[in-house]
Amino acid sequence: MAVFVSIVAYLIQFLGFAIFARSILSWFPIDKNGPIFQGLAAITDPILEPLRRVIPPIGMIDISPMVAMLALFFLANVLTSLAF
Repeated sequence: MAVFVSIVAYLIQFLGFAIFARSILSWFPIDKNGPIFQGLAAITDPILEPLRRVIPPIGMIDISPMVAMLALFFLANVLTSLAF
């Protein structure tokens, strides 16, 4: 059971890092149709799109990635603490 929870926690942390990488890449003038950006979009859009509908941007800043990362890291920590 603990091994399964650890794997799920690592996958959640990976998803948080993918959201962070996509946020950083959005600041640079790169090809949005490239394989790296499209791969990150495929991984992160199921989490970010529902949040974007609920959380409005502040000016030109989209804070939904920050909210998603905080929620994911909190969830990973809760799962890890419950497993051990």
